[in-house]
Amino acid sequence: MESIPMGALSALIGLGGGLVLGLAARLGDFCTLGALETALYGADQRRLRLWGVVLAVAIAGAFLAEAMGFADLTATFYMTLKWNPLASVVGGLLFGYGMAMAGNCGFGALVRFGGGDLRSLVVVVVMGIFAFATLSGPLGPLRTALFAQDETASPQGIAHWLAAQTGLAPITFALPIAALVLGWALAYAPLRRDARRIAWGVAAGLAVVWCLVGTSLLYRESLGAVGVEAPSFTAPLGRTILYFMTSTAGGITFSVGLVAGVLAGALSGSLLRGMFRWEACEDPRELGRQVSGAAMMGIGGTIALGCSVGQGVSAMSVLAFSAPVTLAAIAAGGWLGLRHLIGGFQPQ
Repeated sequence: MESIPMGALSALIGLGGGLVLGLAARLGDFCTLGALETALYGADQRRLRLWGVVLAVAIAGAFLAEAMGFADLTATFYMTLKWNPLASVVGGLLFGYGMAMAGNCGFGALVRFGGGDLRSLVVVVVMGIFAFATLSGPLGPLRTALFAQDETASPQGIAHWLAAQTGLAPITFALPIAALVLGWALAYAPLRRDARRIAWGVAAGLAVVWCLVGTSLLYRESLGAVGVEAPSFTAPLGRTILYFMTSTAGGITFSVGLVAGVLAGALSGSLLRGMFRWEACEDPRELGRQVSGAAMMGIGGTIALGCSVGQGVSAMSVLAFSAPVTLAAIAAGGWLGLRHLIGGFQPQ
């Protein structure tokens, strides 16, 4: 810490977490849209139930780390910004529909780009640009006017709210929730027989905990100059693009390391499974659909304060009020988009 800048240390923490997540996506098939698609149209819930393993490990690990003094969960922006239910619903629906149109979420696009899919690079770039256009660019004032997200001193988390009402520790409420989610995941026999997926689901959950613990340490050492963060792939894509263009706009941060780690993990996993191959888009209509979907994800993810991973995993790990509502809205938007693409809206 005395010889390496805090921002670089934060980037190294993100790099480690992103590397594991990229490997989990390629070697464990951890994917948001893929989970929805195979559950709805493939009669296979293994990828969907895998989310239960990831969430159970992330929730239990995060609250155990907090109880042991290693993590400051209430310092994450999921807990310090007052929850806006309308933003969760509208942003989640828009993100989910855009995810289906683009063929992947931001995290999934990074993973596919790491496997040689050049179409996904377009999705990543467009999503990052529209995320920043909505966060602090031309759409910023409109977003602020329609979806106010003000800071609050009261932690915006389920377990912490219950703890304040009862006087019990937050972990008292978090561990039963983690157990219920894990029970739902392992109640599906095909997943119980798939040790590889379960192992990578555990690894992905631990990657989230690693990021929370690592950035909490830097948060304390830097007196709050470095924030407590966990994986998310909306605004971080824009921050990474800005860093590679200027090297000065925000400097090297957790976001830059996270994105680089996912790319490295996805590339390594693709090579290990023999899945790496160059792909490009030959259909202009398909490219147009992906670009429009990426724009919707950038806008929706910024409104909702996170993507399918940011809200669906990271915010869920701290049991933020916004997480279950946003995740449900993303799933509903994704279902609607898949229905549009695969089944159409007209009855047969």
